[in-house]
Formats: sequence, structure tokens, C-alpha cells
Amino acid sequence: MAKSYLLSSLLFVGNAIGGHPRDAFMRLEPRDPAPGLGADWVPQEPALGARAAPYRLDERVGFVVNGSAIPDIPFDIGESYAGLLPISDKQNETRELYFWFFPSENPNATDEITIWFNGGPGCSSMTGLIHENGPIIWQTGTQGFTKNAYTWVNLTNMVYVEQPVGVGFTQGTPDISNEVELGQQFIGFWKNFVKAFKLENRKMYITGESYAGFYIPYVADAFIGAKDETYYNLKGVAINDPIIGDNTVQQDVIMSPYVDYWSKIFNFNETFTEHLHSIHSSCGYESYMSKYLNFPPPKGSFPVLPAPARNSSCATYNIVHSAINLLNPCFNVYHITDYCPLLYNPEVPYFNRRDVQAAINAPVGTVWQQCTNVNVFPPNGDQSLGPAQDGVLQRVIEYTKNAIIGVGLLDYILPLNGTLLVIQNMTWHGEQGFQSYPGDRQLFVPYHKEYNQGSLAASGYVGKWGSERGLTFYQTYYAGHQQPQYAPGSSYRVIELMLGRIKALDQPGKFSTQ
Repeated sequence: MAKSYLLSSLLFVGNAIGGHPRDAFMRLEPRDPAPGLGADWVPQEPALGARAAPYRLDERVGFVVNGSAIPDIPFDIGESYAGLLPISDKQNETRELYFWFFPSENPNATDEITIWFNGGPGCSSMTGLIHENGPIIWQTGTQGFTKNAYTWVNLTNMVYVEQPVGVGFTQGTPDISNEVELGQQFIGFWKNFVKAFKLENRKMYITGESYAGFYIPYVADAFIGAKDETYYNLKGVAINDPIIGDNTVQQDVIMSPYVDYWSKIFNFNETFTEHLHSIHSSCGYESYMSKYLNFPPPKGSFPVLPAPARNSSCATYNIVHSAINLLNPCFNVYHITDYCPLLYNPEVPYFNRRDVQAAINAPVGTVWQQCTNVNVFPPNGDQSLGPAQDGVLQRVIEYTKNAIIGVGLLDYILPLNGTLLVIQNMTWHGEQGFQSYPGDRQLFVPYHKEYNQGSLAASGYVGKWGSERGLTFYQTYYAGHQQPQYAPGSSYRVIELMLGRIKALDQPGKFSTQ
């Protein structure tokens, strides 16, 4: 599978993590977006310190993080552990992955743990921690760290793992060429992690976004293949805005209709729009969508389309991207409504500070990159097929009966219909694709008051969803690629569903933690 131009776009970080300039520490009166609509719960400002400390280790172990002594965080983040662990039990193993582990105070989380991966390939999961669903967030363009009212740590024990070798603070030399090898390295690390924190027999969930659409199914498949629930008791996966198949289908085939749908945002002139329509037709994309984007789909495997790298005139993703950057030089592929100026992203300078590295048990002196320039699949990149193409994702769905995939409608890099096309070409539990369009039910986020201006989330009906045969699919109206950042309330709801705290994404009432 040709991935060169996909990877370059997934690794684009000039304005990768969009945001809105706010005074993150401004304390206002409680904001009630819907008085009289069930917002009777009045939360306190999020408290992060009162955890039961079931994992408290002797500080000599080297993993304990002093939550009140992390530079530039003006509050105690509570109990957490961070550091390096090897990917095997071999003596003198030099390859190590970096993690930051946050136990939850939620009593329903005592027998579970959830893993988070960012994508890339080669991007750090610290991005998800401080921009998306960690207990501390510093959004792009804002003043500094604030508490995250929608952290998944409120729901479950969370561990953010940088992987594969070559990413972030990891140690050693990358030596894998495909996702099967990645999965084997990760389960070696995971066994060491479980032993270190005495997490044997816990229910385990894997979450992430973007290129984690490759990582998560292959790691989950490695968990399944290990046949050892002591260390690999997999119970569910949730992936937002994933690459799971052929990037031609997920990015190029659907691009012209995507631009038409968001025409008021792209604002292309008539000449360019007609040119794009012509490409869509002449490259076979129009007929492909007409035939295969149906519910149920036509039976049998869909034909493989040639990669646009072989014919640049059909590379609609790149063609549109070049054009929109002339009109909006600050265009954000992850969130298409962003405009100039580019907002300051604090992540890289922060994690390169030696005092920060020392505080979080990272190797001091590391030149940390949000997305590494090291090839983590040397020498020729990831040689794996998409997990929806070779039976891997199918096995994970059938094993867990608890797989969730979602897309934000403002995501340019991996739009909704491309993901659906890939799913319609996949068979699980004896049938191919969704038999009905997975958008016949409303995605509901409970109404709630807001106390923290640095951590706000929409409420009400914010998207659509459907579920068949163990696979749930959802779409979020106002979210971009990084859904836990742009739509933290709906992402929180999705994790409640994965963990079994709610029965459906249209379930009325409060959050399970209210």
C-alpha cells in the first residue's frame, strides 16, 4: 500500500493542534448553556489530587511523579507515574518505551486500564495527554496549563505510551518494518508494565486516533494472539478519525464531494470546482462512490484503485490542499474552520525543557519531537496493509464485540465517507459492511454547567451514530481530527460506552460521573 503522501500529511504539524485563544485561568460564574434542560448537576472545579493511591510505589522505583512539582503547572496533578520500560525481558535490552500513567479515583475503574496512542506514524502520545484527554491540558494559543474537566482519568485508569521505538522519549534503535512486529514489541513492553504496577488480570482497553487506526488493531490482535488474559485481557477498542485501509479511498475518492459539502468554507471559484468535478469523474471516483458507498454494500471485495502517486492528476487530496493554502495560508487539515494567525503550540518547547524532563522521569537531554523525523519502520516505511484489509480489524471486532470508530466532520485529512467506504469493504460476524447507514441515531451529550473556561464542551445532540454486530460508528458535527480536543464531551461519552458505563450514545440523563 502506497502511503508516502498520506504519511506526509499525517505528520504535518505546522498547525496540527488547533485551538482558540482563551484565558485558561479566568474563573467566571458557572456557564449554563441550557437552563431548565436537566442541567441540575453543579460540579466543583475539577479536582485531580484525591486519588486512592492503589499503585503507590517506593519512590526508589523511579516511576513516581511529584504532582506538585511539575514546572509551570500551578496545581497538584495528583498521583501519576512515568518512565521507561523495556520491550522484552532480555538482559541488556536497549529498546524502551516511555509511559505516563494516571490512576483514576473512579470506583468503577478498579479492575481496568485504558491505553492511549497518538498516530503519525511517529507521533508522541504526550500530544493526546496535554491537548486532548489527559488530566492537564495546555491548548494551543492559550496562556498555560489548566485542569481538564473532561479527562478520561475521571472514568478509568489511563496510560499514555510513546511507541514504537524512535518516538519521543523512547530509547533504542527502530528495527521493525510492519505492524505485526510493532504489536510484538508492544506486548513485550506491556507485560513489563503490568508486572511493575501489579495489574494482572485487569480488563484492558486500547484507544487512540489517526495512524493509531493501524496501531490499535494490530496491537489488539497481538493481545488476542498471546492467549494470556493475565497480561492481555482485551475488552474493547475505540479509535477516532483513523486510517484503517487504502489511503486512495480514504483521502482521494471522497475529496470532491467533501469540498462540495463544505463549499462555504473552501470558497473555491467555479473554474476550480468544475475542474475538481472533472477529475472526480475521469479518475473513476464518482462511479466508485456511487456503486460502493451503499448500505448494505454490493457483495464481494471492492476493486483496488491505483495510488495517485502513480498518476498525480488523480491526487485530489493534494490538489485541493495546494489550492486551499493559497486562499487560507493557515489552513488546518485537522480542523478546516481554522484561519490565520497560526496559534502558538507550547508542546515542543515544554517537553524539551530539562527541568520538565527530570520532573516526569524522562531521559534528560532528549531532543523531543512531537512527530519524530526518524523512520520508525526502516528502511522503507510501514509495509503492512490496513487492518480493515487483511482481517486484523475483523478479528478484533469479533473477539471483543466492543469496537468503536468515529470521525469528526471537520476533519480534512481523513473524512467521514472515506472511512465508511473502507468499512463497507470489510466483513465481520458473517456479513459485509453496515447493512443500514450508521447514522440513524442521535449522539447525545448531557447538558451541564461549565466552571472552567479552559475546558469547555458542547452539549445536546452533537452527532449521529449506529451499531451493528459489535462495531459502533459515530460522527461528530463540530469536531476535527483530534476529537477529544475539539469535542471533549462527545469523546467522553464514547469512552463511557466502551467501558460499559452507558448502554447507548443516545442515552438520556447525566454523565456516569455526575
